[in-house]
Amino acid sequence: MPVTITAVEGIPEVRAGDDLAALIHAAAERQGLAFEDGDVIVVTQKAVSKAEGRLVDLNDVAPSPLAVELATNWEKDPRHVEVVLRESKRIVRMDRGVIICETRHGFVCANAGVDASNAPDGRLVLLPLDPDASARRIRDGLRRLAGADVAVIVSDTFGRPWRSGFTEVAIGVAGMLPIIDYVGKVDTQGRELRATWICVADELASAAELVTGKLNRVPAALIRGYAVPRGEGSARDILREAEKDMFR
Repeated sequence: MPVTITAVEGIPEVRAGDDLAALIHAAAERQGLAFEDGDVIVVTQKAVSKAEGRLVDLNDVAPSPLAVELATNWEKDPRHVEVVLRESKRIVRMDRGVIICETRHGFVCANAGVDASNAPDGRLVLLPLDPDASARRIRDGLRRLAGADVAVIVSDTFGRPWRSGFTEVAIGVAGMLPIIDYVGKVDTQGRELRATWICVADELASAAELVTGKLNRVPAALIRGYAVPRGEGSARDILREAEKDMFR
């Protein structure tokens, strides 16, 4: 069966309190899409955060002295820097106007995932408090509305060490295992694999971005035909343990 990636178009601008599963289901029906067991629905973090009210009005932010100092050095808005500091559990590195942070979730990313793009003027969008729970709610809602057992991925845009350009990664997962473990399997030459784990959740998140894009106003995609590893996985399974992180 071929793998297909289809944009779920016609989803209106998401606002706080919206039922995201209902919006996705209604848009899919208008498009003539019927969800099926085994489908993967990838939803962008920005849409999830907006539905959950994870926005901050800069007018309500009082920057700390540290935020003012950093912002002055980098010609940034000190209120924006303050929000980044508040969303960070640990500052990994600060250089060239970028703060690499570890978030409360354990993600290591630029500016703790705080973003002004595709946000109302004067507001910043924060990461969901619990992206796995967000994915589960969307999955439960789609299962109720469409009667289909789908997997759901919440995706976000991350940079990568050693490589230019950004890509999508899975920050929330429901209804699937995010990693396929090939350790102990035998390759085509008869050698046993000893250190091969493929993060299919990240691969599916990146594949979905081919149709959602950054400027298309398409916050969800349907991936069909991929034999997703079923199970109750979590995006936390993707995070490398601190003791195994050679670059921590």
